[in-house]
Amino acid sequence: MGIALTTNDWATLRTCAILRDLSAADLMALLDERSVRAVDRGQVLFRQGDPAQAFFLVLEGQFKLCRINPGGDEAIVHIYGVGESFAEAAMFLGGRYPVAAEAVTASRILRIESAALRRNVAERPEVAFAMMASMSRHLKVLVDQIERMKLLSADQRVAEFLLDLCGERTGAVTLVLPHEKKLIASRLGMKPATFSRAIARMRELGVEVTGNETQIRDTAKVLAFVNRA
Repeated sequence: MGIALTTNDWATLRTCAILRDLSAADLMALLDERSVRAVDRGQVLFRQGDPAQAFFLVLEGQFKLCRINPGGDEAIVHIYGVGESFAEAAMFLGGRYPVAAEAVTASRILRIESAALRRNVAERPEVAFAMMASMSRHLKVLVDQIERMKLLSADQRVAEFLLDLCGERTGAVTLVLPHEKKLIASRLGMKPATFSRAIARMRELGVEVTGNETQIRDTAKVLAFVNRA
């Protein structure tokens, strides 16, 4: 049975810091017919506390990494999209996953087994440096999230999230929320009710949210609100 990698998949592989410098032969040595998986929305890749036996690269769709506290509440650490990898650190250390991973949408995922990667690292030490760079980027993401939660109010975090969705667009922008509101709230470190109230207050900034569609009258005004002391 062959490995179901498309042309787009190979292009995505080349964006992954850990894998992009490997030759095609080296990459194939890491893969088998079980490496690529189709995953349904809501399907769990691994649970918090499971043995860390692999890391993953998103080929299509989105995955959330989250922690569950003793009370059963979920805190989203990050949401990963196409071309992003996760679980490298836990896998490389040979411990257990400190978070759970669940598909936010119907997705396809590439799974790289620990044993195969360790063999490759032993033969090609530069792969270890690429892994360190990838883990450093993940750490920066977490540090930035903590900083935003400490320095920005709930309203400012929501406003910043909407601006991030705008990308390079300025002025009047219409966009679609990428996730359900409960998921966005958890990602921003707040309860759904807090998120809803913040969205309601966004009207004062010229922001209207109807269902999943958001209209921003002037991105500059929203940016000024985020940057205020």
